Amino acid sequence: MSDFQNPVAGFGVTFKAMFKKRLTEQYPEEKKPTAPRFHGRHQLNRHPDGLEKCVGCELCAWACPADAIYVEGADNTDEERYSPGERYGRVYQINYLRCILCGLCVEACPTRALTMTNEYELADRTRESLIYTKEELLAGLEEGMVDSPHAIFPGMTEKDYYSGLVSEAAPGTERQVAVSKGERPDEERAGTPETPAPTAERPAGTGVEA
Repeated sequence: MSDFQNPVAGFGVTFKAMFKKRLTEQYPEEKKPTAPRFHGRHQLNRHPDGLEKCVGCELCAWACPADAIYVEGADNTDEERYSPGERYGRVYQINYLRCILCGLCVEACPTRALTMTNEYELADRTRESLIYTKEELLAGLEEGMVDSPHAIFPGMTEKDYYSGLVSEAAPGTERQVAVSKGERPDEERAGTPETPAPTAERPAGTGVEA
């Protein structure tokens, strides 16, 4: 009897669906709002003064079940500081060919440096363009921020930053020279031609191989 009922029940679902009103979404002209906690593209956050929250601990990479995250940490110095702690994420890449947007990396982050946005349009034409670099993931500057690297807020410690005692950059804060990125002090590059700014196109062949 069950051998006869199973096909009938299956066709019953089909027939019910045939007479229901069809729902057509006019995408991409009309985009449906996502849920507030939707798991979309990642974002690397900053402190209110502009320093980066990522300390290069690599816990997000260890927690990723798809091996989609690649992190290289480096030491901060007084002359080139990117985060309030001892280390920062020098290289940070997420391979969206592998990422399953599960959010385990966000749960593993001890500094709340990594969160997920509501952006879901991640399709592209090449494999290399789906490997997002730190520059593409890092949050933009808001009012009261100074781009990293720059000195820590005077009189504050790393603990003070995570306690929320720093609300903006200290008066007179200036961006330091990013020697690790190939920048040179103005007095050394005086009289030399300016280096052209990098284009918006993502570098090909960088990141973790798919």
